[in-house]
Amino acid sequence: MNNIDYIIRKENEKDYREVENLAREAFWNLSFPGCYEHYFIHIMRDHPDFIPELGYVAEMDGKIIGSVMYCKAKLADGKGNEKNIVTMGPLCVLPEYQRNGIGKALLERTFDIARSMGYEVVVNFGNPDNYVARGYKSSFKYNVCFEGDFFPAALLVKELVEGALDGRRWYYYPSDVDKPCDDEEAVARFDALFPPKVKAWQPSQEEFFIHSHSVINCPEEK
Repeated sequence: MNNIDYIIRKENEKDYREVENLAREAFWNLSFPGCYEHYFIHIMRDHPDFIPELGYVAEMDGKIIGSVMYCKAKLADGKGNEKNIVTMGPLCVLPEYQRNGIGKALLERTFDIARSMGYEVVVNFGNPDNYVARGYKSSFKYNVCFEGDFFPAALLVKELVEGALDGRRWYYYPSDVDKPCDDEEAVARFDALFPPKVKAWQPSQEEFFIHSHSVINCPEEK
């Protein structure tokens, strides 16, 4: 645990606002000026695709320092076959506790639980630098893409069960749980419930733009 004594436990209702504030602290100005992840978490819990059994936190001395959540999603092969999977995120750790293995521990715990629930694949959209060490690979390597044969560089896939993806073209259909985050006024209203923070530019925003707008070119499936 890198000399940090913490526990990992399931999130409960009393944790909700603290977890939302945690996400705000972890993501503020990271991908763009400000953030919406705290609002995303807030609305996620009431969505039918949310999987509460996979909502876990890391706690140290009564303080929540990390959190991870998941939603239902699916893969379809275009021939009527579907596979129920999970989408991971947000995964967040308070900035002062990052790089101490807390995110890794949260993922490993919840990967095991998701596997025990019958899920074989987890997908998330994020910076590959943060996830390849946890066993994620480019979606291209698993032939997983969006409709239109679109392979974003930031679309990452992990097999929870080896061989779950057999090489055929799978189309990824995420939950629409984040749709309300497009409403900037709703995000701003929710953000106003927290202590003021300054929106600003930082280099990580350019890194996010590059990853999120990069696409892997591939031949059409025969």
